[in-house]
Amino acid sequence: MKRLHNALQLKQLYQLKELGYRYTDAKPFSYESSPLELPNSLPKLQKQAKECHLCSLSKGRTKTVFGEGNPQADIMFVGDHPMEVEDSKGSPFLGRSGEMLTLMIEKVLKLPRAEVYITNLLKCHPSAKIELHESYMHSCKAYLFKEIELIKPKVIITLGEMPYHYLTNDTTPLKEIRGVVKTTQHYTLIPTYHPNFLLKNPSFKRDVLGDLKRVLGVI
Repeated sequence: MKRLHNALQLKQLYQLKELGYRYTDAKPFSYESSPLELPNSLPKLQKQAKECHLCSLSKGRTKTVFGEGNPQADIMFVGDHPMEVEDSKGSPFLGRSGEMLTLMIEKVLKLPRAEVYITNLLKCHPSAKIELHESYMHSCKAYLFKEIELIKPKVIITLGEMPYHYLTNDTTPLKEIRGVVKTTQHYTLIPTYHPNFLLKNPSFKRDVLGDLKRVLGVI
């Protein structure tokens, strides 16, 4: 709860900055203060994300790419940002990386893709010409925290370094933390490589398959 409120407050501060404000009397989170809020349903949260123009990534998107899957899923996958094909369709993990992720879910977890929940840290596709400034992630991660709060997954698998870093504030390189099972108060977190990385580095597929097998032990 505290992380969500802090993310929402940071989102609000970036919004004020976009509007030209340079100073504010906003205070750090406390349970006594009036809480910032996002919608308490996935359809309403998705609608708000689709209408979000907080950061400059919204100017170049075709469609907002919100999470998809089972809203009561035990397993959630979190990637970094949508690719071009996903931007055109409005769905996460399509194309070759999506095919690879689907195969891993079906072959290792023995589940149809529709039974897990798949989302990204960023909801807009960043152009290759844009450097991913941390303000984009801080502006968008409140949506991710709310997705987690609403779905209540037992296990979250982060795909790539970026979602792991912004979920945990741990800057340990992915190659050192990959496959480590981290237990939090609300869910178990397992970081692993992104399917796009595996397409370029197929020798690491065995590592990811081993990481996914750890999910079975948790579930």
